[in-house]
Amino acid sequence: MIDNETLTVAGIPITVTRKQRQKNLYIRINPPEGDVTVSAPADATEDAIRYYVLRKVPEITKIRDRMVSQPRQSKREYVSGEACYLWGKPYMLQVIYEGKRYRIEKTPQRIIMHAPEGASEDNREKALTEWYRGELKRVLPQILKQCEERTGVETNACNIKYMKTRWGSCNIPEKRILINLQLVHKPIECLEYVVTHELVHLLEKNHTNRFRALVEKYYPNWKEAKQMLSEMPLDPLDDGDEDTDAE
Repeated sequence: MIDNETLTVAGIPITVTRKQRQKNLYIRINPPEGDVTVSAPADATEDAIRYYVLRKVPEITKIRDRMVSQPRQSKREYVSGEACYLWGKPYMLQVIYEGKRYRIEKTPQRIIMHAPEGASEDNREKALTEWYRGELKRVLPQILKQCEERTGVETNACNIKYMKTRWGSCNIPEKRILINLQLVHKPIECLEYVVTHELVHLLEKNHTNRFRALVEKYYPNWKEAKQMLSEMPLDPLDDGDEDTDAE
């Protein structure tokens, strides 16, 4: 990485990051406010970058507007009465202070956290986050198996990680994929879509027409799943991702 600079194109502030080994231009629209960044080769001219962004302005504007207008939950305090989402369904959080250990259970309408008396907000957050991680770990292996069978591609590893700007990522040389922990809040179809998307990267590295055709082939409902990712209420920590890497 060499340098960062700021340009304004069609009234949109653009942060440009230049990289020595990069060959192509890529755009990313970063949640939650739709900040736009461009990753460019070290020798790309300013005119080339401006023209590239200018061609993408309609798409950029559409995505930024959707991000800004997307409903968000208020900041969490992890107290009774707050809404919690699991696999797209809302639950009411109930905190019961008792005992010396954290324990979390789910009923048809509530997620009940048993916490030690005087438990801090940070520790209540950590306990709920780890419970969510366990729920995703429970479901992910079966979804991964289904998607691998559908695509004919197998990974060497599929891990869970909290990520601020991506729903998933793929390390192609090592055949490893990462899944965003925040997907546990979304409908299960969203998890299937993201897993399929990352597996297809092992067949087609970039977001080419062939890539999109393969995603369509292996997960025909991908558009509906992507729409759910963008329309469901966001957790305060759940910034989501608009995957706008351009070929």
